Amino acid sequence: MTNPTEAKRILIVEDDLDISRLLKLELEETGFIVSHRDTGMRGLSAVREEKPDLVILDLGLPDMDGAEIARRVRSNTETPIIILTAKDDVATKVDLLNSGADDYLAKPFNTEELVARINVQLRRRTLGSVQKIGLLTIDPSRRQVFWEEDEVRLSPREFELLSYLATQIGRVYSREEIEENVWGEELPPSSNVVDVHIANIRGKLRDAGGFGMIRTVRGIGYAIKG
Repeated sequence: MTNPTEAKRILIVEDDLDISRLLKLELEETGFIVSHRDTGMRGLSAVREEKPDLVILDLGLPDMDGAEIARRVRSNTETPIIILTAKDDVATKVDLLNSGADDYLAKPFNTEELVARINVQLRRRTLGSVQKIGLLTIDPSRRQVFWEEDEVRLSPREFELLSYLATQIGRVYSREEIEENVWGEELPPSSNVVDVHIANIRGKLRDAGGFGMIRTVRGIGYAIKG
């Protein structure tokens, strides 16, 4: 449950009243402050007036296309946008991401998964200022990583993973925690995607001269050394 003193404001832009009521109830029970608009124009006005911490946006609104709304929101703010869509084809997903959406979820969806994805997006916006760990520098605003003066070029997912491990130096994060907070969902038990990304980050740090920054705790997870 979100701490009331740190409650985040969520704006739902959805014309289906049954879905919006369910979402509002579930998110408020989780600890968020939630408001709702049923058209794109009202949603855009609410973004300007209320300045929410995150927008949940339906793709198929009666007055405007959700991708166009996302483009307008993104032109004025960095507010995270999660789009709800009945379409699940690759072309639609690419268009949504190119329009400025941070994530998308196909209908019907699981509310617990939506909450996890919301938390991922909110965490990405609150990583804080430039972080220095020995010779390693992580710059969240520019999404850049340096070892001494040399930039270490990471993929977006690798950057999120390294930043997450750096949230608390020395803390061991389990694979389950990493999956939920970096991927926004629990991956199949047979998946080794976390291990592969860790190996990639290690290799790139090693190539830049950084050795042993990420520690493996066998059977538990990973930690970043101070």
